[in-house]
Amino acid sequence: MIRYIRWCAYFCAALLVALLVNITRVQVWESAGYGANPANKRPAIERYAQPRGDILVDGRPVTGSRDSGQLLRYERTYENGPLYAPVTGFSSQTYGTSFVERAEDALLSGTDPGLSAFPLWYDLARGRPAGGNAVTTVRSGMQLAAYVGLAGKRGAVAAVEPATGKILALVSSPSYDPSVLSGTGEKVKEAWAALNADPARPMLNRALRETYPPGSTFKIVTAAAALDAGVVSDVDAPTRTPDPYPLPGTSTLLPNAGTGCEDASMADAVQWSCNTVMAKIGVQVGLRGMVEAARRFGFNGDGLRVPSWVSRSNFDTDMSQDQLALSSIGQFNTRATPLQMAMVAAAVANGGELKAPYLVERTTQDDGSPVRRGGQRSLGRAMSPVTALRLQELMVKVVENGTGRNAAVPGAVVGGKTGTAQHGVGNAGTPYAWFIAWAKAEGEAVPSVAVAVVVEDAAADRGDISGNLAAAPIARAVMEAALSTR
Repeated sequence: MIRYIRWCAYFCAALLVALLVNITRVQVWESAGYGANPANKRPAIERYAQPRGDILVDGRPVTGSRDSGQLLRYERTYENGPLYAPVTGFSSQTYGTSFVERAEDALLSGTDPGLSAFPLWYDLARGRPAGGNAVTTVRSGMQLAAYVGLAGKRGAVAAVEPATGKILALVSSPSYDPSVLSGTGEKVKEAWAALNADPARPMLNRALRETYPPGSTFKIVTAAAALDAGVVSDVDAPTRTPDPYPLPGTSTLLPNAGTGCEDASMADAVQWSCNTVMAKIGVQVGLRGMVEAARRFGFNGDGLRVPSWVSRSNFDTDMSQDQLALSSIGQFNTRATPLQMAMVAAAVANGGELKAPYLVERTTQDDGSPVRRGGQRSLGRAMSPVTALRLQELMVKVVENGTGRNAAVPGAVVGGKTGTAQHGVGNAGTPYAWFIAWAKAEGEAVPSVAVAVVVEDAAADRGDISGNLAAAPIARAVMEAALSTR
């Protein structure tokens, strides 16, 4: 009898060991698979069981949470949703997250280990701390000025602080209200379908994700390349450039939009936006020199995050001489995001040093205790300090007595550059209107804001599209808002 009891004990022990092994297998090796199984609703229920942390502008939350009373309890809400959508993105129980909502998702949802001094305790207790907050660098007055200035036209505005890289405004138009995507159900699906079917593409973040031919605003890069390379030593010297200019190796003649560009100096070419002069200068700098100069400004770089990823701005690395001429005036395959062109203006304003743009100033716990700070970071020197000073002088002339007079701000020093970029088959598309600029209040040592504006409104009259008419007034409003709050 004792032998049978012993065998029964051995069998029970074996069953216990098998049970423990199976539990370990499920809890350790297969837990991730069960957690990711679409049929498992517990992660989603836990994720939305408590309010999400907030995104702040000027110290005030522009997001919130609403108790829906549903299984997925808390839904995201947005204050002035269309105004801040390019910054916040959306947080949807159906379609996930985007932009800052995605980049700072762990912090906002309360799963970031930095939110607790004892994160292991929450793992053991199967809980999590309250969601943290993301404090942005955006300034509400500048954001509103850019949004009102675009007035629903297709386009974008990006403004940065040259000395730090802080993104002060980030607007894309037309915009949308992220709150319509927050919850679940048919209304959310219908809203998603309508937004994606809209030909105006309101969910496209044109400031970060769309690239455009930058047109004549790119001439600032070409001018910097020429001065740094010694191709141009005297900006006031005649360049012996014909008008029109024969593109090298072709019978195609490159014209100018205005008059007075024949044999113009580089200073006059920047002031009056002479295509011929700047195209010739780009060819003289050469492909290698132009590629390297564009790279120093941020073109052809992958991996820029603010913290959301930014589309790559392009300057071709393999071109014929005629293609190089067109690329040097921001045409051919040259393409840039509005943020990239704001970085070009910021590099000039900051004495040649290019700061990495960033959108999140700091992150905090729910009670305001610090978690992380957004650090300033240099991307290197885009040009020498002497070249930057010379370009500042040329850009001031553009605004004071050139093609960008509509950007002038009373009581401030403003430097700018207009651009009218052709696009489409045979340049049949409505030109994009560009303006890049920087500004400093009288008495300030350095500029406090750099801005880029692009307007692509296909409904506008082609003859009325130009950087000075369509884009410069918007840039002026943003710079006025920046200077008025300092």
